[in-house]
Amino acid sequence: MLEKIRVPRPRPGRPRTKPDSLAADKAYSNGPCRDYLRRRGIRHTIPEKTDSQAARLRKGSHGGRPPGFDQERYKKRNTVERAINRLKQSRAVATRYDKRGYVFLGTATIAALVIWLRT
Repeated sequence: MLEKIRVPRPRPGRPRTKPDSLAADKAYSNGPCRDYLRRRGIRHTIPEKTDSQAARLRKGSHGGRPPGFDQERYKKRNTVERAINRLKQSRAVATRYDKRGYVFLGTATIAALVIWLRT
């Protein structure tokens, strides 16, 4: 008979993160992503990774300025992402099998109406 291998968990529940940042967003806080946003004139709303921050601080005055982080803007971004994820719960919107753009727009509109009517 086989024994089950048990891995002890450090604590119950989800892993804790800082309240002003999410682990998934920090993956896109690297230099090339920030450069791309800067070239396109888009203000970034992604917090700086702690290891990047430590490396920048180690360099001293050669490390450059810290990237700006607007917490209110980050909250709005989160709201938009949640709305898009809500739309994607509709299979037709998530898979986009429609060949024509106007048909997809109608599908997305109907999905938005259903969400609006249910809330």
